[in-house]
Amino acid sequence: MPRERPPIARCLPVQWEELTATDFPAARKRAEGVCILPMGVIEKHGPHLPLGTDVMVVRTVSLRAAQREYAVVFPEYHYGQICEAKHQPGCVAIYPELMHELLQNVCDEIARNGFRKILLVNGHGGSTHWLHYFCHTQLAKPRSYVVYFVEPHLRDARIQDRVNAMRKTDRGGHACEVETSSMLAIRPDLVQLDRASSESGLPLRRLKHLPEVYSAMWWYADYPNHYAGDARPADAELGEVVLDGMVKGLVEVVRAVKRDGVAPELQDEFHRSAEDPLKSAVRRTKKRSTGPH
Repeated sequence: MPRERPPIARCLPVQWEELTATDFPAARKRAEGVCILPMGVIEKHGPHLPLGTDVMVVRTVSLRAAQREYAVVFPEYHYGQICEAKHQPGCVAIYPELMHELLQNVCDEIARNGFRKILLVNGHGGSTHWLHYFCHTQLAKPRSYVVYFVEPHLRDARIQDRVNAMRKTDRGGHACEVETSSMLAIRPDLVQLDRASSESGLPLRRLKHLPEVYSAMWWYADYPNHYAGDARPADAELGEVVLDGMVKGLVEVVRAVKRDGVAPELQDEFHRSAEDPLKSAVRRTKKRSTGPH
């Protein structure tokens, strides 16, 4: 009889959806209770990039970071704030109330599966302020987990300098040279660069008569084409530099979140105090009065 081969050691995937139920507890343990939730939206990205660009980029960055510093990465999440693009074909804008409730439900389910630190990694600028608000609402009631929020920027000044030297344009922000270069590095088959000049990415400044006044129309007033910048000089080499820089920064964040014991302790302390703020105020007063002089 042939000798039985020893079992092959399995490499745990970082993708939540690729884990088996059998391997899931080991993955949670190896991740030290950290789950990454990469977020974006479905919206127009100029005339040349796919609707799901934000999620494709941020999930790629999250997966690469998790492979360097193990964490479990939640499946693609397209349900951020994008009301300002409803006039463009293909946009999916979730009702604001449902949008908030859905994310809370997803975080609750992630926690129910054993994760105590949830890192929201945002790839869409239009969701930034909403996600800040979402983090604040976690204090509405006690929770068994802490929500962290980050946007994957270039945190290394040397990489930023290299990107600046490689860029051929000095403006952008949406479907621009940098974002298009990232997509050329990730999914060149989905980039139609020959269309990049078919629409303008220049700001129209139609609300310039309202300085220092915020309006929900600010983006539409400047960029009704949902295109900010000039993507024509984009190239995959620049995209890889940008992606590597964002990955490096996110790895540092994941490591910091793993080490963090202060935020969970402070959150628990806050909720204990919030249960009876008057008694908590008395305890704090006594603590100050009996402290060292």
